[in-house]
Amino acid sequence: MSNMTFAQKALARAAGKDYVEIGEIVNANVDVAMMDDILGPRIEIAEGLKELGVGVWDKSKVVVVSDHYTPPCEIKQAEAVKFTKDWSQEHGVDYHEYEGPCHQVLAEACYNQPGTLVVGTDSHTCMSGAFGAFGTGIGSTEMLGVAATGQIWLKVPESFRIEWRNTLGKGVFAKDMALFDCRTIGHSGATYKALEYCGEAVSELSMDERMAISNMSVEMGAKAGYIPPDEKTLEYLRAHGSSRPYVPLYPDGDAVYERSYVHDAAALAPQVACPHHVDNVHDVTQVAGAPLTQVYIGSCTGGRLSDLRAAAHVLKGRKAAKGLRFLVSPASREVYRAAMAEGLLDILTDAGAVIVAPSCGLCLGAHTGILAGGESCISTSNRNFIGRMGSKDASVYLGSAATVAASAIEGRIADPRAYF
Repeated sequence: MSNMTFAQKALARAAGKDYVEIGEIVNANVDVAMMDDILGPRIEIAEGLKELGVGVWDKSKVVVVSDHYTPPCEIKQAEAVKFTKDWSQEHGVDYHEYEGPCHQVLAEACYNQPGTLVVGTDSHTCMSGAFGAFGTGIGSTEMLGVAATGQIWLKVPESFRIEWRNTLGKGVFAKDMALFDCRTIGHSGATYKALEYCGEAVSELSMDERMAISNMSVEMGAKAGYIPPDEKTLEYLRAHGSSRPYVPLYPDGDAVYERSYVHDAAALAPQVACPHHVDNVHDVTQVAGAPLTQVYIGSCTGGRLSDLRAAAHVLKGRKAAKGLRFLVSPASREVYRAAMAEGLLDILTDAGAVIVAPSCGLCLGAHTGILAGGESCISTSNRNFIGRMGSKDASVYLGSAATVAASAIEGRIADPRAYF
């Protein structure tokens, strides 16, 4: 039977079925289970497995990443990282620390394979969808069940089709597309839906840029965010030494969608999410001039090599505004080394940036640059709700790396198109 969306095909495959209905609850076999240092082994999972008297169901399919609390800034964070590392080594699973946010690590370690089911104890696990996987975030209790059995119950979601036609203009990036989708659909408008992105503008994006789009699917409440795998996807996997088996899945031409959106990439202006909601999004021209005390380029949404290149393009030969704090966190150790080799970090530091460790720290207000009351920051990260990056009396704006770089120069929110 045909007329299946990607979500139907992916969950049918995971459940060992030829066809699944939308709304059907399936018992799905997990291909990759990712845990982090916040909601990973130390919360329910380690103790639960011990109580059940079982070990990890398949060590080759479990990856643990310490990223939110690295480098630790207090004893509790250090203890969390230590527990996570000790447990991972004891159970013989793949463990990573000080390498960057878990979603970037998953991508570089080739855990994101087309057509597979990836679950993780972080809501932005939907970033795996940039590779044509069904990636979704789950809680620690659900992960205990996965760790013990390798299976999880999932309801087959309705799907939204989001088509981006034509080509992005200069100074406009995938992050702007993602923010525009948040603006259009709303922060809960796609709750437990699967988003399918397509169109010329999407296919033209690099893998770095595609990851930014699928990453932010959950900001609309989505269960998963899918981009069709193509030669760029396969080239990324080859370049990173992929050896895992996979079968790419594509929606049928007659698949049924709950909603369909068509956007014109050529008409898109740079977008800025304003405090304190990710869907409080406006064209940069409407908010240009808003004062800032800090700018941040980094996170699993905006610290990849393409982001650092865009920022360096804007900042080359220029200086950040006096008195402005300017922090840059490459998305991984691999990105850090590549950016250093290209001279991007020299350009950014010459402009006044401080390069900090690849980490989740500032994005969630855990360490490395959190905001005081009354301060404001524009960030390439994915969330801007109250207290997200420190004080509840601080303000967080979201934009592309180019928008953040332009804002660094002017000391206030600025339109990056003037620099392209």
